[in-house]
Amino acid sequence: MSGPNTQFDPKQVAALDGQAIEDMVQQAIDAIAGATSLSELKEVRLAHAGDRAPLALANREIGALAPAAKAEAGKRVGFARSRIKEALDARQDVLERERDIKVLLDEAVDVTVPVPGLPVGGRHPLTTLMERICDVFVAMGYDVAEGPEVEAEWINFDALNVPPDHPARTMQDTFYVEGSDSGIVLRTQTSPIQIRAMLEHPLPIYVVAPGRVFRTDELDATHTPVFHQVEGLAVDRNLTMADLKGTLDHFAAEMFGQGIVTRLRPSYFPFTEPSAELDVQCFVCRGDSVGNPDRPCRTCGSEGWIEWGGCGMVNPRVLAAVGIDSSQYRGFAFGMGIERTLMFRNGVTDMRDMVEGDLRFTAAFGLES
Repeated sequence: MSGPNTQFDPKQVAALDGQAIEDMVQQAIDAIAGATSLSELKEVRLAHAGDRAPLALANREIGALAPAAKAEAGKRVGFARSRIKEALDARQDVLERERDIKVLLDEAVDVTVPVPGLPVGGRHPLTTLMERICDVFVAMGYDVAEGPEVEAEWINFDALNVPPDHPARTMQDTFYVEGSDSGIVLRTQTSPIQIRAMLEHPLPIYVVAPGRVFRTDELDATHTPVFHQVEGLAVDRNLTMADLKGTLDHFAAEMFGQGIVTRLRPSYFPFTEPSAELDVQCFVCRGDSVGNPDRPCRTCGSEGWIEWGGCGMVNPRVLAAVGIDSSQYRGFAFGMGIERTLMFRNGVTDMRDMVEGDLRFTAAFGLES
């Protein structure tokens, strides 16, 4: 029996020939150097270091060698594969640095370039208008009064001289809490704040009372079940309708522009006597459209006046209900809707725009504080 062939030359397997392996390595190094992007380098890696790469296929031929020759061939292939891996890693580092530099340049931001300010939020125009109204009256010496939105029926109606059979007390107009016999309602006006002010404040009293009120109205272009009112109350000695008229003229001028005046039309309210409807002179045509077909005014319908609210001298029965001597003191009161005022001032035509929370509507009024 003959012994093992210890003189077998691995070069006899063509794929394991030293020059052939060196050619594979050189081809891989040239391809690596030619890769200009990480994606191209990935393709080169698959072609020269993957499972189907020439060196990987040559490595499989080692099994065909005699045992004495396998070690030398294995070292030769392993060294070649390590050279390719080093070249790949080095090129990977270079291409990653180039990519990072390019990203920094492409995404560079010049922080010195001025940019328009972004709004950080908005305040509802009803809120800012109520605050502006309060500022007007605070400047006149009034205090700002507040009260609960869930109110006792006595304060909301009885103390204001609203009789039990008045239509406003039915569930068609009033939200009752836990039924119509509960004695608790969602306030239908801000007048209950006036009652609380007369019960709690020392005389004389000058208060303005803005707030949210509730009525069983359907939401449409001119009505909403939740809206806002502002009411004013003055109780002092020797007050007259002239004082009321002067106050309202000043208020109207602050809301709609200097020179705007008001007029009073006789009316009826249970809590004032005498009572009047409050009209404000049209702030668009200033009355010039009346009887002038050449200058029609859509705002006032060419009537020259716009209905704004109600007012009058406080009914002596209301003063008696809160313990004020009507022989010594008199009072005047007035009230108007905030939404209606906003519609007049800013040309808003649909009240639903005020309650839908659309930022495109509120943003038009700016971010005034």
